[in-house]
Amino acid sequence: MPTLNKLRTTASDDPRTSTLKRLRLALTAFFALDGFVFAGWVVRIPAIKEQTGASAGDLGLALLGVSAGAVVTMTLTGRLCRRYGSHAVTVACGVLMPLSVALPPLARSPLALGAVLLVFGAAYGGINVAMNSAAVDLVRALRRPVMPSFHAAFSLGGMLGAGLGGLVAGHLSPAGHLLGLTVVGLLITAAAAPTLLRHEVPAPAERPAVADPSRPGRRTRWIVAVFGLIALCTAYGEGALADWGALHLQQDLGAHPGVAAAGYSVFALAMTVGRLTGTALLERLGQTRTLVAGGATAAVGMLLGALAPSAWAVLVGFTVTGLGLANIFPVAIERAGALAGPSGVAAASTLGYGGMLLGPPAIGFMADWLSLPAALTSVAALAALSAAIGYAVRNASASTGTDTGAGTGTGTGTGTGTGTGTGTGVRE
Repeated sequence: MPTLNKLRTTASDDPRTSTLKRLRLALTAFFALDGFVFAGWVVRIPAIKEQTGASAGDLGLALLGVSAGAVVTMTLTGRLCRRYGSHAVTVACGVLMPLSVALPPLARSPLALGAVLLVFGAAYGGINVAMNSAAVDLVRALRRPVMPSFHAAFSLGGMLGAGLGGLVAGHLSPAGHLLGLTVVGLLITAAAAPTLLRHEVPAPAERPAVADPSRPGRRTRWIVAVFGLIALCTAYGEGALADWGALHLQQDLGAHPGVAAAGYSVFALAMTVGRLTGTALLERLGQTRTLVAGGATAAVGMLLGALAPSAWAVLVGFTVTGLGLANIFPVAIERAGALAGPSGVAAASTLGYGGMLLGPPAIGFMADWLSLPAALTSVAALAALSAAIGYAVRNASASTGTDTGAGTGTGTGTGTGTGTGTGTGVRE
């Protein structure tokens, strides 16, 4: 026992461990910044819609600017990360995103709104790919399944951003509110950037069990694409609730602007709670059960959120949806990385965030054709589809030889546990 205590103290004082802790804190700040700024924008969408005189279809087309800018930037960000490092690219996008969020209130037409959202989308897509790439490296160095904690920071930032937006919606103009987000975002970047720019992620003591991730086989690429599809299905729901949840409450149910803004806030809170407990949930249930249970729960919650006749029932539905979706995206991204390394993470992340960004315009078009509540039921359908896909591929990744799961692993001792040799992963 004295020896164990001595080893623990030595490990905590190790410079490598200290560097990893600082990097994790700085990277967590960027995830929180991303959620905070994005949520601050989405809760002001109803006001921006009114300001520009846009119909639901016009707004959907304008929001397509976010999607287009993000998709193009995501394609380029991977190359920039390889050339300049994911830390430098994260910091650069951490400056551009807060600056670009101040642009939408300047638009006076749907066309102008689409143009400025193209810039905002480019910054948003860039920071998401860059910081996820940095997170993958850090998770590998830490040799702990902490990816859900980074996404919890994103959700927490979204909850705070949406809550603040609800408080100031009746007192500040969209221009004043979003300009305030710019100032806060730049301050956070200034505080967190030095750590990322000063330190690279130390190499892990042992390489992860991925066979030549730079040259994944055809079967591996196919499975990565499947996990990317799962991420897309669930991120579609997150993007839809972010952009249309408040409008559904305000327009269809006559809710007060503050209550309408609370729709995304309770959704983000539920996702935060779910992701903070994500590691324990994965260790207890395994990946497949987490994916299937999460998708089914989200489907039920979103049916309530879309079709309930009262605002309070809709808020309950949004909460259940957030709990269901919480860990599906991080699991899909992490599993893609385990199968094909950083290239797998990049591919799955692009598909996933593509779903988040393409979902809102699709909702807008369906709302014009049908109604907004009917359009929102597509979130439930895709959540159920993600559960079905997760169950269908429950054994597909086992044959790749990359599983180091806690429940069914081979006891290679690659984890940081208390001598049980359970590895860094989770059960299938």
